[in-house]
Amino acid sequence: MKTEQEQQQILVIDDEPEIADLYATWLQRNHEVQTAYSGPEALERVDESVDIVFLDRRMPRMTGDEVLSKMRSRGLRCRVVLMTAVDPDFDIIDIDFDEYLTKPVMHDDITGTIETLRDRPTGDETVREYHALVSKKATLETEKTHSELRHSERYQRLVERIEKLADEADISRSNAEDEFLFREFSEK
Repeated sequence: MKTEQEQQQILVIDDEPEIADLYATWLQRNHEVQTAYSGPEALERVDESVDIVFLDRRMPRMTGDEVLSKMRSRGLRCRVVLMTAVDPDFDIIDIDFDEYLTKPVMHDDITGTIETLRDRPTGDETVREYHALVSKKATLETEKTHSELRHSERYQRLVERIEKLADEADISRSNAEDEFLFREFSEK
């Protein structure tokens, strides 16, 4: 990721042009922004120069999950923010994204997400995966009950994977909790 002074190359993908254009307008002041209004158009525009993709998860013809899968199969490792009006479920654990936003998405949501991604260390894939999984964990913990979390094998495996990655990358376990608590507090 680039420093605060450097402009991010951002691709906004949403099948509702007015939504994509609104997000692009919010971002154009500080970043280089492109828009795409479908999955196929997004795949034509995304390349190694893109730093962050804001990707609508529910699109006709080609879902955001399918677009993301094709991007990853092409070796593109840009940061991806999934956005959807559907509350997240345990299926997000298996999707390779960095952040998750539930619509309606506001200006502060987008700019805050860019700051969060910019502040994360880059280069080390273990650290990147760790932060992406911590984000998924925090997202699920804000949407699911304690009972649902406790009874989900997928969630339990997620927690175990975070602990393993923390050990591998020598990351303090409190970092995950600190990030979650900050996120939870700032969303209220």
